[in-house]
Amino acid sequence: MKKQTVLITGANKGIGLESARQLLNAGCHVFLGCRDKVRGDKAVAELKAEGLADVELLLIDVVSEESVQKAYDELAGRIEYLDVLINNAGIPGDFPQMASNTPDQIFKAVFEVNLFGVARTVRIFVPLMHNSPNPRIVNVTSDLGSLTLHNDPSWEHYQVKSSVYGPSKSALNAYTVALAYELKDKFKVNMINPGYTNTEFNNNQGPKPVEDGAKPIVEYAMLDADGPTGKYMSDYGESPW
Repeated sequence: MKKQTVLITGANKGIGLESARQLLNAGCHVFLGCRDKVRGDKAVAELKAEGLADVELLLIDVVSEESVQKAYDELAGRIEYLDVLINNAGIPGDFPQMASNTPDQIFKAVFEVNLFGVARTVRIFVPLMHNSPNPRIVNVTSDLGSLTLHNDPSWEHYQVKSSVYGPSKSALNAYTVALAYELKDKFKVNMINPGYTNTEFNNNQGPKPVEDGAKPIVEYAMLDADGPTGKYMSDYGESPW
């Protein structure tokens, strides 16, 4: 049986790297999408040292149309079609992010990666996915994108408000709903919240092990043809909008 092909952006560390590890252990062929060749080569070497051989580096910077197109052209020359796209690349932006005085450039930088970068990567790579018998797209989001939770004083992270990062994930969720509807005849498109995971992204403050943070991403990357689409999911189940 043909191995499932997977592209993960922002995959040289943290949840992206751990998702790659788990998918490789599940028998997939994984392309590690990274901006930096040195860091990407190091991540590939780390996985291969663990006996996970079906991994290759793909240089891609989601904020650059030229870079994403070049990555597409390179991958299209290597494989017949792509089964899974995991849009994991993201940035928190500079803090604090007070709603009343955050500079425009922080909004622009964060949305460029967290929203426009995803939309750009999807637009360019979807043509390579149409021939897959079961194409799946996973957009990595956050609890901080939930407007319902942000209005619930009993939520454990109720005090964590950001005028930029959270809204970038709310916008990503809205985009993903539209994408899932557009591609509903064949694709499975979902947004997955890994939770407050211990990674460099949050200065290793998250209480959840990275292995657990990656699990729901991997689960939805491996959905069968009867799986859900257009869902906002966490390891505890469906997240409130």
